[in-house]
Amino acid sequence: MGPKGTVISGLKKALVTGGGGFVGKSLVRMLIDRGVACRVVGRNHYPEIEAMGGECLMGDISDPETMITATKGVDTVFHVAALAGIWGSWNKYYTTNVLGTENVIRGCRINRIPRLVYTSTPSVVFDQRDIRGGDESLPYATHFLCNYAKSKMMAEKLVLSANCEALLTCAIRPHLIWGPGDPHLIPRLIEGGREKKLKRVGSGDNKVDISYVDNVAYAHILAVSNLSSIKTAAGKPFFIGQEEPVVLWDWINSFFSRVGISEVTRSVSFPTAYRVGALLELFYRLFKVEKEPPMTRFLAQQLSKSHYFLHENAQNDFGYHPIVSTEEGMERMVQWVKQYEKSGM
Repeated sequence: MGPKGTVISGLKKALVTGGGGFVGKSLVRMLIDRGVACRVVGRNHYPEIEAMGGECLMGDISDPETMITATKGVDTVFHVAALAGIWGSWNKYYTTNVLGTENVIRGCRINRIPRLVYTSTPSVVFDQRDIRGGDESLPYATHFLCNYAKSKMMAEKLVLSANCEALLTCAIRPHLIWGPGDPHLIPRLIEGGREKKLKRVGSGDNKVDISYVDNVAYAHILAVSNLSSIKTAAGKPFFIGQEEPVVLWDWINSFFSRVGISEVTRSVSFPTAYRVGALLELFYRLFKVEKEPPMTRFLAQQLSKSHYFLHENAQNDFGYHPIVSTEEGMERMVQWVKQYEKSGM
């Protein structure tokens, strides 16, 4: 299956939970480009989705009845919706990411949906150690420093254990998703860079996987094409990313230099950042501060350790290769940032 416009066998109408979000919107665009009708369920109304020709259904995935209604009349579900971030109460993460996933699976079963592709995260296996070229044989982490990762691990287990002949499932694990329209990673980097608040954590030579948003959406389409045909992806998780990992702080500084932001030169040791994160977490919990702390133990780990993965299983099972290179993605993102800032948004 080529990267653009190719019809997916057996796929006529899809439900995309979280289809109005960053990854979801890219996925909806690719599906509609391939002649697939799309329904999006989310908490808001999305005129941009309707302008593409998609159908919007307002609702919360944590409501069982919403998901029974949302899954009627479709032949595939892409479960992209999740509560993201690295700070917040367990109840909020559990309700959206775990109970919401249970509701998605239940809706699929009640309405006899044959395929479900879940958007997961490599954080489900991050056990506070460097990961250099890990594959899907890595066990789930046993101790989590943020509720997001723990809830996503529980949800992924639910999806993969639901795999059966009547409902084929798989999970895609993209890492550090970026690109034009990114509402999370890039705006935070820009804000921190312009205000000169960023410090390199650790030695600065740690490598990480990054995933351009269109490549993430494309991997989902390749996965569902596999579930529609040879079915070798059924019941499995898959790491995906760019062709090669990047040195995190070099990549950030390269981006900064292209958008007129001073490179990050100041640094802090990992032990210091970790201790500061622990103290801030304690303070924020004690005083019930809902805003995310500027540093947490999980963030200190993520910014200082290597975490990149092999993508051979995704290549072998459904032919995944990035359709947008890291350099091309960077150029697109730089142009978007310049236009975004020029418009005063």
